Amino acid sequence: MTATELVNAYYAAFNAGDMPAFLALLSEDVIHDINQGERQMGKARFAAFMDKMNRCYRERLADIVVMQNADGSRAAAEFTVHGEYLADDDGLPAANGQTYVLPAGAFFYIHCGKIARVTNYYNLNDWVEQVA
Repeated sequence: MTATELVNAYYAAFNAGDMPAFLALLSEDVIHDINQGERQMGKARFAAFMDKMNRCYRERLADIVVMQNADGSRAAAEFTVHGEYLADDDGLPAANGQTYVLPAGAFFYIHCGKIARVTNYYNLNDWVEQVA
């Protein structure tokens, strides 16, 4: 599977809500750089992060464009997040079903056919303005 195919499969599993398929695309020691947050290490921590995200948010990604470098070790994606804020998330405004549309992107490192690093970016201030 090429890096582009791997990242497209990652987002297809995300959009389908298929967390086992989503997590299967990650290396056991995956690095997850959370937008404006900490760096987490390991698939178990990534799974716990996704459990929280799925409890607090319902999101669907659209307009996904994936690019990769020549040797397939790195990829980048740009997309639009269509979401609903379902439950309060720590340090953020109260949730009451607010919807949002947000441009976002991610960078990936691919190793041994798995996603070994994911770095996500979106404009948190834009999100807060939409849900406040």
